[in-house]
Amino acid sequence: MTETSGPADPLPGGRKQPAGAFEAADTPEPAGERPARPVRGPVVAVTGAAGGVGALLTERLAASEEIKRVIAIDERRGECEGAEWQILDVRDPALAEKLRGVDVVVHLALDLDLESDAAARTAFNVRGTQTVLTAAPAAGVHRVVLCTSAMVYGALPDNELPLSEDAELRATAEATGVGDLLEIERLAKRAPGTHPGLNVTVVRPAVLVGGGADTALTRYFESPRLLVVADSRPAWQFCHVEDLCAALEYAVLERVEGDLAVGCDGWLEQEQVEELSGIRRMELPSAVALGAAARLHRIGLTPSPAGDLAYTMYPWVVSGSRLHHAGWRPKWTNEEVLGELLEEVAGRHTVAGRRLGRKDATVAGAAGAAGATVALLGTAAIVRRARKARRRI
Repeated sequence: MTETSGPADPLPGGRKQPAGAFEAADTPEPAGERPARPVRGPVVAVTGAAGGVGALLTERLAASEEIKRVIAIDERRGECEGAEWQILDVRDPALAEKLRGVDVVVHLALDLDLESDAAARTAFNVRGTQTVLTAAPAAGVHRVVLCTSAMVYGALPDNELPLSEDAELRATAEATGVGDLLEIERLAKRAPGTHPGLNVTVVRPAVLVGGGADTALTRYFESPRLLVVADSRPAWQFCHVEDLCAALEYAVLERVEGDLAVGCDGWLEQEQVEELSGIRRMELPSAVALGAAARLHRIGLTPSPAGDLAYTMYPWVVSGSRLHHAGWRPKWTNEEVLGELLEEVAGRHTVAGRRLGRKDATVAGAAGAAGATVALLGTAAIVRRARKARRRI
């Protein structure tokens, strides 16, 4: 794993917590022994702690001397031995009882899988967030940290470069999971009014890489050619999962206030991405690209709706100014994260968002070399052949 020459730890030790922020433990220290944890520090609960970002954050917090205790919540037990595990569905009303004595909840139990049923995905994401935002204040939790995506700002041709954290959320529900994220943002905004004293922070990462992230935007780099829509103005900004976890820890420790955007510094133009990746482009008129994507998704041949293409067409780069002013710095550059992404997806083959098997990839790869339209149609042809073969059996 390649890291920059920046600070070894973006969370400088020794910074004082706000006076009275957390109460000292009542249990006296045994004579002649040093406590495993500092006397002061928050008790933190992490939902979705068994996998992905949740697992990485749980390990990070459990190892931190600034965290008193970590409660890991998921439907299955994860690998972190330094956390106390509570096994339950985050939508279970019993969650309130599991949060007794917790200071901060980081809610990461989200389903953004491209292959998930859309209705089931929304039901899990929205109901889970509603339960957390109700259970937390009922249990006496004073702070909830939610994680959505910088996609909620929308990818639009008139977006400023970069966008501030307070920029209007102009996304629509046309891209995978973005409708769920927008609803989570609305729940977060309303929660403090419904539950006075509850502080809610939303963290919005750029294109997330690492921790098993598998999205329409990471699959873009699994294609034999990079689809470029004519007259578009892409700008690529990535966020490594390590930097996201560091930003989430800043929010947990109350080192920064307000909603946060997180990503690498700056961005890459499409030409830079092509040069760094070594993957050539295939350019299509907007009507052709969007029309083909919409048709293939409508008939169930690809998991990605046409709305996902907007995020490869127009900029949605964020500044991350609040985190920077608080002293946080990304360890990773856009170039390094792109390199890691390319290593992760090596050997995978995707056309129009649909991941292919090895035999199908050979056909699609040849089609991609001839042009994007042929590649899209090639996907449909592969699926038709597979359906015919199943009918013969």
